[in-house]
Amino acid sequence: FAKTQVRIPLPNLIETQKLAYDAFLQRNVPPNERPETGLQAVFKEIFPIRDFSEVNSLEFVSYSLSAPKYTLQECVARGVTYQVSLTARIMLVVREADDIRESDVYLGEVPLMTENGSFIVNGSERVIVSQLHRSPGVIFLEKSLPTGRTPTAQIIPYRGAWVEFEIDTKDQIYVRIDKRKKLPATVLLRALGWESDADILKLYAKTERLVLAGWQVTHAEGPAKQLKSVFRTLRPGDPAGLENARKHLSWLLFDAHRYDLGVVGRYKLNRKFQNIPVYGEPPEETLRTLRPEDIAATVDYLLKVHNGIAPKDDLDHLGNRRVRVIGELLENQFRMGLFQIRRTTRERLSTDNDIAKVVPSSLVNPKPLMMALREFFGSNQLSQFMQQINPLDELTHKRRISAIGPGGLHRDRATAAVRDVHRTHYGRVCPLETPEGPSIGLIVSLACYGRINPYGFIETPYHRVDEDAKLGPVEYLTADSEDTAHIAARATQRNGKQTGDGDAAASEHLLPVRSAMEKVDYIGVSPQQIVGISAALVPFLEHEDANRALMGANHQRQAVPLVRPEAPLVGTGMEAPAALYSGALITAKRAGTVTSVSADEILIYTGETLHHDQELQTFKRSNSGTCIHQHPIVAVGDIVEAEQVIVDGTSTENGELALGRNVLCAYMPWGGHNYEDSILISETLIKEDTFTSIHIEEFEVEARETKVGPEEITRDIPNVSEQRLTQLDEEGIIRVGSVVGAGSILVGKITPKGESEYGPEEKLLRAIFGEKVKEVRDASTYVRPGVEGVVIDKERALQQLEMGDELKPGVIKRVKVYVASKRPISVGDKMAGRYGNKGVIAKILPAEDMPYLPDGTPVELVLNPLGVPSRMNVGQILEIHLGWACHELGIRVATPVFDGATEGEIFEMLGKTDLPKRSKQSGKSILFDGRTGDPFAQEVTVGYVYFLKLNHLVADKMHARSTGPYSLVTQQPLGGKAQHGGQRLGEMEVWALEAYGAAHTLQEMLTLKSDDVLGRREIYESVVKGLNPEPPGTPESFKVLVRELQTLGLYVSLDKDEDCLLQPSSHSVIIFEVCFSNPPAPLLQATGFV
Repeated sequence: FAKTQVRIPLPNLIETQKLAYDAFLQRNVPPNERPETGLQAVFKEIFPIRDFSEVNSLEFVSYSLSAPKYTLQECVARGVTYQVSLTARIMLVVREADDIRESDVYLGEVPLMTENGSFIVNGSERVIVSQLHRSPGVIFLEKSLPTGRTPTAQIIPYRGAWVEFEIDTKDQIYVRIDKRKKLPATVLLRALGWESDADILKLYAKTERLVLAGWQVTHAEGPAKQLKSVFRTLRPGDPAGLENARKHLSWLLFDAHRYDLGVVGRYKLNRKFQNIPVYGEPPEETLRTLRPEDIAATVDYLLKVHNGIAPKDDLDHLGNRRVRVIGELLENQFRMGLFQIRRTTRERLSTDNDIAKVVPSSLVNPKPLMMALREFFGSNQLSQFMQQINPLDELTHKRRISAIGPGGLHRDRATAAVRDVHRTHYGRVCPLETPEGPSIGLIVSLACYGRINPYGFIETPYHRVDEDAKLGPVEYLTADSEDTAHIAARATQRNGKQTGDGDAAASEHLLPVRSAMEKVDYIGVSPQQIVGISAALVPFLEHEDANRALMGANHQRQAVPLVRPEAPLVGTGMEAPAALYSGALITAKRAGTVTSVSADEILIYTGETLHHDQELQTFKRSNSGTCIHQHPIVAVGDIVEAEQVIVDGTSTENGELALGRNVLCAYMPWGGHNYEDSILISETLIKEDTFTSIHIEEFEVEARETKVGPEEITRDIPNVSEQRLTQLDEEGIIRVGSVVGAGSILVGKITPKGESEYGPEEKLLRAIFGEKVKEVRDASTYVRPGVEGVVIDKERALQQLEMGDELKPGVIKRVKVYVASKRPISVGDKMAGRYGNKGVIAKILPAEDMPYLPDGTPVELVLNPLGVPSRMNVGQILEIHLGWACHELGIRVATPVFDGATEGEIFEMLGKTDLPKRSKQSGKSILFDGRTGDPFAQEVTVGYVYFLKLNHLVADKMHARSTGPYSLVTQQPLGGKAQHGGQRLGEMEVWALEAYGAAHTLQEMLTLKSDDVLGRREIYESVVKGLNPEPPGTPESFKVLVRELQTLGLYVSLDKDEDCLLQPSSHSVIIFEVCFSNPPAPLLQATGFV
């Protein structure tokens, strides 16, 4: 249905991650040809390392990376990191002995990125999320004061001290360096070398009034005094000598080791000040420290902003926010680690007496670098456990951009302005795909065609429009470049020329401005470029309310992979690229003929002697506990092209993303069972395994070396009947194929008990028979409640170094058991469409009771029509009509977002079907009640919709408790399924019982059934022995209250004296004396009640 011809293909959706990491490591670039970027740049920055006397030095020659020790699959199985060894060639130069020694220095292990853009760390797949942060450079804002608004300027470095300028209400310019006390800006200018009044006046010819306002303080003092004045502000208390002051200012702002604007900062300054005379010729971007001219130009521009000549900046503009990609994040970690190495190496170099015999490898201790990398990949906020419910979830996680993290924003402190959609997000950041909740707007996703340039700014492509309104070549623009151009959204075009009345909708601050075609400089490349991948998979997105569209985009990421997936009848055309770049599919590396196909591998003859073999993954557990299963879609003898899809993966069908199923649906009420978003489904969906999914649970057991002896994995478990051990093999591990349920033993394990004091008999026996059999206790792994399924795999690893197994210290043996469970759809499961129309299954009806069509076809799903108007997600109604037409015609259609099928086209398709005439005109049909056979009073909207089963399954949430753990403080049951907790009888429930006057029930609930520790023990005994229960005691929570009052200095005691009655009094002390009788005198004195 697309009307727009998109001339550029969708880019590789995970290339941002891969290109950034390749550019950082430069693994495939010969050492002598590596440009100074990424890791090479960090080494060049840290080295040479000289001793304190500057005589001997360590110099960097090159670095090399080894091949990985294990394959990806081996790393996952062994629970180790997929990594390579980093070795640096270091040269020790001893000038006194005129000697140069080179050697290779091992610097640790660097995790390697997989083909799919993720990392394997300790056996689990992780993703490094890119970070959106404030760009280095200069920014001009406004500050609110009680007297009004005043302009400010900030020079923000990548690393180093901030320099901030502000103009106060008296028009005086002040500067603040490194967040210290402010001082007049003219003081800093004089300290930087503009000595006389005339010099400064030359800089700012037209704004003397403002600059002269600060003169009263400074005109009589020379540069030396100004330097000392700056030094005293920065280092109060230190002796302010002239040389000291000059050195400190130079070290703070002009020393490359201390201050770094970054390439980006210099690029931003050059762009901002290119027309400021005092800035002079823009320097090279390699100059990463400040110049005095930068500070002078900042003051000049600030005056222009104050006078209304220049505009102020917008902090949320994507020209002032940039993305730190994986390469840059790792570069910072390497810099931190190598800085620490440099400090220790320098000390060793200076203190080693026999430098003539030293080799470089003995001087360098790589531990700080190894620790920095381990900490980054293991626990940094941006290193995240990869979400892997389905392929789309995995893909969008790699495209995510977070404003949270080290050096970023905080969820609690981020304002609405930062979270909001900005006009510069067009084509760069998806306006829809963001979480609901505290992170809304702080975690976003890259738009379909967006890419990140070398400076870290997000670019989006546009066609340049030439003079005769034809579409020219594609250019990628940053948000800054876009500000100066006139840009139109992508409209319909034929033969390369714009159609219509010669007008186009131009995106000027997101207002629907109409402008003539001659004025337009650029036009968008595709209607989909405004949104991200998830949102681009929602048909009829243009008919959605934004809130529901956000939910629809997020629901697709939560869809559980089904046993029999089905691509949607009504798609958007993005299903194939989304599946391809997610890594779920396998494509042929070269063209050839398929010679062998099995469940595990495909062999392709490529015209040479070699067979190209592709290994398939079968029934593997994903990070989210869903099932990864690949199956071939080619047969022996098929001729395949290079890059052709030959294997379908999880949630894909014939190379297209297939997250759910097409089901026959009716919008109608049914006996109140679909009230409030509840869903009614047919039993047919269970019988045909339509929404059945497989979930795999992993159980890991470790046998450790303990203080009292080693643990042992064995079949010989004390006090367990032989019947319960039948499924275990001779090693004590459950057999593959065994059916297990709650309480089944998976791995038998015994742990030695601590040796107790021996009696005389035992001592005698030990003396006669030697070491007796140690006492052991059962520490086996049992299947927890709620889990049942089939054991599909088991892995064992022993601590035998010659076999290459690497286990944690103290672990003798590790066993992993995988249990797969098949879960058909059931009451309580959550389902959703692609439009934010979510609901919970309330009833499963026999097919014969479901409403049916005139031809006898029973409906499979019944939704409540009241869920549509208030939610304003009308896309689902267009989908149901188009889906019905597609099913009847036996075709599948693509209706791209913002460029899809119109209402007229949908009814035109319905007209081509063999449906009754009334149905063709209205999209509705008479339905009959399955229970009575009578027709319903009104015609019903009926058709095919694409529905998903979400990862909120009732089997995971169902929980029951009889007895279990109690909280130590309140002695009340814990909460939640994870803690095996119970339900709380809360304040409102107590009110309900009070309202009924159920005094005895209430007392029982608040004492015996809750936290009366002695009472609940005794009531159990009374019930067992058939005795009358004792009266309840004091609940633990009351004791907690008493102790809380005691901490406030109030002495609480129970006084049973009948004469002790509360007397009315004007003074609170009397009340305390009556309520809390006989308090000790010291306590009264301490609390001031005397």
